[in-house]
Amino acid sequence: MANSNEKEQIVDIEKELRYIASIIKQKGREILHNYPITTPQFIALQHLLERGDLTLGELSKHINLAFSTTTDLVDRMEKIEIVERVRDTKDRRVVRIHLLDKGRKIIHEVLEKRREYLGEVLTNVEVEDMEQLSRLLHLLHQQMRQQTENA
Repeated sequence: MANSNEKEQIVDIEKELRYIASIIKQKGREILHNYPITTPQFIALQHLLERGDLTLGELSKHINLAFSTTTDLVDRMEKIEIVERVRDTKDRRVVRIHLLDKGRKIIHEVLEKRREYLGEVLTNVEVEDMEQLSRLLHLLHQQMRQQTENA
């Protein structure tokens, strides 16, 4: 059981992470206003960029949306020609969602603008502090992934 000082630190860390996530989410929405995609579509595109072609079921699981909602999302993304459904080469019964060049271009531009924003925010932060922040964020992410895998 954590002592009272550790509990206070945990409360502070959770609060700061929540505030940071909220600001990043808001800034992300502002950036997306200049593109023909929604926030859920952006999240889906990120997963396709990072993981490659996914089935609807896999994509649905990664973005935490119902299968039917993911199907509608992919339908809309196909209409604006940022993804396409393709048959798996090994098993023709399997259909995968493939990221098209237009979708890849959009996701790269949006991510670059998000990075530019973060770079502006961190302009006056010392290199050593940024290195420590990066290391600690990696550590937190690793611990969260381990706990999720062990659950």
